[in-house]
Amino acid sequence: MLIGCESVNYYGQAIQGQYDILDNRQPISDIMADPESPAILRKKLGHILAVRRFAENELQLPVGNHYQTYVDIERPYVVWNVFAAPELSLTPKTWCYPVVGCAAYRGYFSEKNARRYAAVLSRQGYEVYVAGVTAYSTLGWFNDPVLSTFVQYSEGQSAALIFHELAHQVLYAKGDTAFNESFATAVEQEGLKRWQEKNRSSHLFRDYLSNYRRRQQFIQLILQYRRKLDSLYQSDASTMAKKDQKTLIFSALGQEFNRLKAAENGLSAYNGWMNDSLNNAKISSIAAYHDFVPAFQKILAAKDGDLNQFYSACRNLAEESREERHRILNGYLEN
Repeated sequence: MLIGCESVNYYGQAIQGQYDILDNRQPISDIMADPESPAILRKKLGHILAVRRFAENELQLPVGNHYQTYVDIERPYVVWNVFAAPELSLTPKTWCYPVVGCAAYRGYFSEKNARRYAAVLSRQGYEVYVAGVTAYSTLGWFNDPVLSTFVQYSEGQSAALIFHELAHQVLYAKGDTAFNESFATAVEQEGLKRWQEKNRSSHLFRDYLSNYRRRQQFIQLILQYRRKLDSLYQSDASTMAKKDQKTLIFSALGQEFNRLKAAENGLSAYNGWMNDSLNNAKISSIAAYHDFVPAFQKILAAKDGDLNQFYSACRNLAEESREERHRILNGYLEN
């Protein structure tokens, strides 16, 4: 009965949170026409409208009525995701949802509720991690608005985000995050490259790639130590020995991060993540979700850059089983 009540409460907050966002939407055209609107907001929204038109006309993305409205949600994140993992395992706790399938996180529209649930999981023996999210896609169920959580992004960042979220409208393979995120990232990168060419903004894609590669460098560092932890947890060592070695591995990760940071100043952007209590839940939240990006880029090249043909080929892939999808994509990576 408690599980049932908790589930009802969870879906209740999700429905209410989504309703609050939809109910507070303002037409961007009204904001743009209002001289009382802050000039910087009008400039940012004007840029997003231009990106939206480009996405529809040049990238053939299913824009529909998305990003025609704006919501000031008056908080730094739209959703807080809760991750959990056992003390001596990197296998995350998962939750299953209608439509999207199972995921290794549980999202809350309230930070207080997210941290309250994280505390419940902690009392059950899990290590927990709560992460704020600035944007998400409703996968076509609603007309997604522009949110105050990402409207302040740079021109390149906001364009990349819009292209990425709209790519999720093209296809979605239930329960296959690596496929979905790699596809959306490939579209995001191709979109930003074409946006840069059209607008002659040579720095946009260069800056984007610099940040992207830096993020991938950080992710590869975490994955390297994730493998070390996983090997430890799978070993026959005693529980006490595993706990001691776990502490040493986390310490070594911190030292390696500081060494890399000294050579690459941009990695300091991850100071907050590294300094805020490393644990299995946090490590398990980092996965190789972009591994298939080069495979999707090869598919696009095989279609001579024709995005409609590319989308069609990728939709066909999405209809295959997860195993077959990954086999085909790995084939592209090997060639």
